[in-house]
Amino acid sequence: MSTLLLWLEAPLQSWGADSRFGRRATLPFPTRSGVLGLLCCALGRGGEQQEWLARMRDYPQTVVAYAPEHREVAPLLRDYQVVGNGYTPDEPWQDLMIPKKSDGKRPVGSGAKITHRFYIQDMAFACALGLPDGEEETICAGLSCPVWAICLGRKNCVPSEPVFRGIFSTEDEALEQAARLAAEKIRRERFRVFDGAREDGETMTLNDVPLCFGIHKRYQDRQVTVRLA
Repeated sequence: MSTLLLWLEAPLQSWGADSRFGRRATLPFPTRSGVLGLLCCALGRGGEQQEWLARMRDYPQTVVAYAPEHREVAPLLRDYQVVGNGYTPDEPWQDLMIPKKSDGKRPVGSGAKITHRFYIQDMAFACALGLPDGEEETICAGLSCPVWAICLGRKNCVPSEPVFRGIFSTEDEALEQAARLAAEKIRRERFRVFDGAREDGETMTLNDVPLCFGIHKRYQDRQVTVRLA
């Protein structure tokens, strides 16, 4: 097994694990489903991808969070948006964009929906992901020249730095390289996220292991431990 190092840095990131309807929350770190989705974009792999996801399922993922050295971690940004406003029912394609009631009819007034979307601000994450043997060359090529645009959780979260930072023999080597990169950027480690339950941090259960992408997405639970630096 080799280890892929991703550097995930942007003004805004959003990694949802249980968002529903008009409230789009984010975890304070990248999810496994988000990272694997990023790889699918880079490789141009659409659809369900069940076989590939099953192959990747048991490989470890460790995330290290870095914030600017001389500042506190910024609070989450809440973006207030209204969806479905400004369309006219006189144009068929615009009429499709207007939110409808449960019976399919247009509501009285605009029918616009209020949404609240949350974002991580000014953070960088080093993600060390284990790779099955034989995947290295394909993933290296995809991340070096992505087929589809890659984003950090949502399409409007564009990375501000190169994401691909190499493939290493061990996770320790990958994270040592991440620490050097963080030092160059004057960033300091704030916390780490490990797979599984551990005694040296706070354990969480996340529903973020993808079993199937595409229209009918399915996920599996996993436990992670967050350890403060």
